[in-house]
Amino acid sequence: QVQLVESGGGLVQAGGSLRLSCAASGRTLSTFRMGWFRQAQGKEREFVACIRWSLGYPAYADFVKGRFTISRDYAKNTVYLQMNSLKPDDTAVYYCGHGSAAYGADHDPSVYDFWGQGTQVTVSS
Repeated sequence: QVQLVESGGGLVQAGGSLRLSCAASGRTLSTFRMGWFRQAQGKEREFVACIRWSLGYPAYADFVKGRFTISRDYAKNTVYLQMNSLKPDDTAVYYCGHGSAAYGADHDPSVYDFWGQGTQVTVSS
């Protein structure tokens, strides 16, 4: 089992920044990748960014490239999502996911075996 706790969400004006954190505990030695997804009201969960845990290689959805940065603190078992130049369309609940499988696509939710409770991000215009 892996437990994930997100923090850092909130209300921000368009153009502003937020940094989300996701702290993992439990069987973290099994971590192959950690990802961020989001789900806006009435929409499906969508991939935002992912990082390969051991080597730190990032991957991003096209709509966040150049604005969001994913990083991890290996010693603290924590993954971060720095979000800059936020837009109202970025409003959603953001979820952290843990993936132990070394196969499958980063953007596929089914490769993630544990999820956090989510943190709300609201961007006002």
